[in-house]
Amino acid sequence: MAEHHGPDRPDPRRAAAVDDAAPALLSAWDAARERMIPRLSGPQLNALLAIEREPGVNLRGLAGHLKMILSSASRLCDRLVASGMVERVPGRADRREIALYLTPPARELLERLRTTRRELLAEVLERMTPAGRAALERGLTEFADVADPESPDAAARTA
Repeated sequence: MAEHHGPDRPDPRRAAAVDDAAPALLSAWDAARERMIPRLSGPQLNALLAIEREPGVNLRGLAGHLKMILSSASRLCDRLVASGMVERVPGRADRREIALYLTPPARELLERLRTTRRELLAEVLERMTPAGRAALERGLTEFADVADPESPDAAARTA
């Protein structure tokens, strides 16, 4: 029996099309990361981005954001501290707890990374039609909103 998809249900072929197109988008992300000095691994970059989103996060919180065990997050954090990207500060409420913050060089590196990544993406977007660019922007914005259930835009959609 054929599977029917109503107007409110996505066709599974669309998920496959997005999956097929995603590597092109991710390659710009990786190419920008590879150009950065100092060079960061994917997990290191994800840790910096998590700390940027939640300054003062503790190690347990960072491990949760990165979906890794506490000991792995601790070793990752040790490397970022040793490289001068992250600083550990005693917590305000509990001096035994350590809060994590980006250092100025880390913030600068993330800004350079975003600039490089946006330049690489702009090169590809220039080759698209205006309608294609607009549709991509709308679609990716909505995708990001609903993919993160804690985002304000996602909450507004469900209200």
